[in-house]
Amino acid sequence: MSARRGGAEPDAPLPALALATGTLAALLHFAGALKSAPLLAGLPFDLTASAALGLLLVLPSFLASRGWHADRALALPLAACGALWLWLVLAGAWSPSGTILRAKLTDAVLLGPVMLAAGLAVAGDARALRALADAALAIGVFVAAAIAWGIATDRVVLGGAPGAQPDLVRVQYQIAGLAIASAGALAAVRAAEARGWTARLAWLALVALLGAAALLPGGRAALAALALALAVAPSIALWRAGRRGAALLWPGAVLGAAGGVLALILADPSLTAGLRTVERLAEGDVAQSSGRLWLWGAVLDRGAQALPFGLGTGGFSIAAGFGERRGMYPHNHALEALAEGGLPGAALWLLAFGGGAAAAVLMGARAAGWHAARIAALALPVALSVMVSTDLGNRMAWFALGLALGLGVRTEGADVRALRQAGA
Repeated sequence: MSARRGGAEPDAPLPALALATGTLAALLHFAGALKSAPLLAGLPFDLTASAALGLLLVLPSFLASRGWHADRALALPLAACGALWLWLVLAGAWSPSGTILRAKLTDAVLLGPVMLAAGLAVAGDARALRALADAALAIGVFVAAAIAWGIATDRVVLGGAPGAQPDLVRVQYQIAGLAIASAGALAAVRAAEARGWTARLAWLALVALLGAAALLPGGRAALAALALALAVAPSIALWRAGRRGAALLWPGAVLGAAGGVLALILADPSLTAGLRTVERLAEGDVAQSSGRLWLWGAVLDRGAQALPFGLGTGGFSIAAGFGERRGMYPHNHALEALAEGGLPGAALWLLAFGGGAAAAVLMGARAAGWHAARIAALALPVALSVMVSTDLGNRMAWFALGLALGLGVRTEGADVRALRQAGA
């Protein structure tokens, strides 16, 4: 059995259903990146809504077709998620917001549970997870190629065309960067699992191309997410395959190579032309130039004034003087939970996401190597983004949390369940 096929294989009767579930989950997860690609920008239908509808149609049948078993370590983070959703609704009672409140509650409280459940289900089934990972890799490659083609043909204006909405432009390159980051990490995992040098070098070449593509959109957080996922996910695959020395050396090699390439490019201003991410790195202190330090200071100041119960869900933007502008969210989940949900919100967020991360590490140590490596490649870029961008209504955050917690879920086919029920 190859490294990529390590661990128990799923039963054969329902490969098409698992394939559809995993592929549709990937399309929904990275729909924002796909819609930003010039080739898909003019679709006559909404890709997000279509992928969501497709996933909702196949997910019930997929869930009913398998027997599900959950690790006890899931109990606390899942209970905290439910309590956090309830608290967000209650905290809306004293929120000064109307527009942001409705939008955030729709995304967090209605879509959040669905995305969390989808992540748990896909991560818990081997075939669905492989379908998700393969589709995510293909999407990242497509988005990278589409952006490069768009720049070459002047269909993409880095930083936004004149008159473009800055919030939408920023979200566009952030999500595109996350798609590229996950694809790069998944390609690196495939390189770590490859048996022959020809295949290994081919996968590493793809990693290099995706790394170069990550320098184009302008997302500095996405570039850091790529470095993080590249350093961690392949190391998991190498370690679990018994290649301990390579696993220990890999993170240093990745970070050293990334630092060397950036230093070389930054040393020659002519090389930064057209590389929007590098141009933004050259602006100086990232936290200062991005406005994060000022924004986080304002979050802490307004949040402290509203303790112990917070400003109310969606209330920060108005309290900070921005009005009903959702794009001016705190850009850090923990600070957002504290400022808008007060001490109860912060505690519940810590139990849900922090507890979920701790549980994922413990369960990942017992999971198959290929399984844990792919989950890391898909979840780590979003995990970093949660701490520097996105708000509690971001569906990618809830799906990534579901994937991480899915390390504690396992499935069995209908034939196994029938034998178990028959007492065999």
